[in-house]
Amino acid sequence: MMSSLVPALIAFIAAWVALIWLRKPGRLPADPPNQRSLHERTTPRGGGLAIWVGFIAACVWTLPIRPWLPPLLMVIAVSVWDDRRGLPVIARLMVQLAAAALWFILDEGSINIAIGLIAIIWMANLFNFMDGSDGLAATVAILGFGAYSFASAANGNADAPLTLALPAAALPFLFFNWPPAKIFLGDVGAVPLGFLAAVWGISGWQNQSWPAWFPVLVFLPFIADATVTLIRRLARGQRIWEPHRVHFYQKLVQLGLGHRGTLALYAALMAGTSLSAVAALLRAPAAGMLLLGLWAVVLTLLYISIDYSWRKSEQHTQ
Repeated sequence: MMSSLVPALIAFIAAWVALIWLRKPGRLPADPPNQRSLHERTTPRGGGLAIWVGFIAACVWTLPIRPWLPPLLMVIAVSVWDDRRGLPVIARLMVQLAAAALWFILDEGSINIAIGLIAIIWMANLFNFMDGSDGLAATVAILGFGAYSFASAANGNADAPLTLALPAAALPFLFFNWPPAKIFLGDVGAVPLGFLAAVWGISGWQNQSWPAWFPVLVFLPFIADATVTLIRRLARGQRIWEPHRVHFYQKLVQLGLGHRGTLALYAALMAGTSLSAVAALLRAPAAGMLLLGLWAVVLTLLYISIDYSWRKSEQHTQ
């Protein structure tokens, strides 16, 4: 039992040390506030790199190298470059697509490749879209990958210690990202987290650790917010890759709930979906799709309520 916790301990310590080093002035690019951001002071971004320092240290400890690690490193590398120098959207997408394709080649999975590629690319980018409020993406990662870890351990998956190492590596970052944030994830934190959430979700389904509904239900609050917002922006003819402040979580911050209140609400939603997903997986797998539908109704009602409050707020400001 203790040996399975060693990778998590290594990840936690290495991530903490990396954060201490990265937080020194000038080592991370600055993210000044603008009209589309929710923060009010210039804050270093790219601190998510510390998560990967910790996690990769755990991967090295638990050799051999898994098939998803080389593609993950590709995504981390292009995201570091984007944080520091900036890259066109198409360049980032091409590298993400190549990384996802490489994983399919190395893993030799049976899922339809086109569907798999879309799922991986979308999950990688939606995590980035949802990283706009203090503590939000890091908390979701800890809860979501924590659910993966618990399910993997319950099914006797050999990678269970590594799935635990990832939330362990994210814990030190959350300490500094807690509202008011002293450091931001950046693309290097958010995009690889989404990439790995999709890859592990698909891999667990392929090796029969869980049904297809499980990873969707675990990360449903993030998936639903980003997907509904994307569809609505597409329907309005807006450029979906441009920064904006119309995600539901962004509206909540602007409506007065603030970063702490929004974090509390989304953490509660994530705890609800991830815990119910694990409970259904272990006790009643046949109920998984029903739970997915019920949580979708809950989120729909929440979004309707947020939109109503948003419209009223806009009327008062006119």
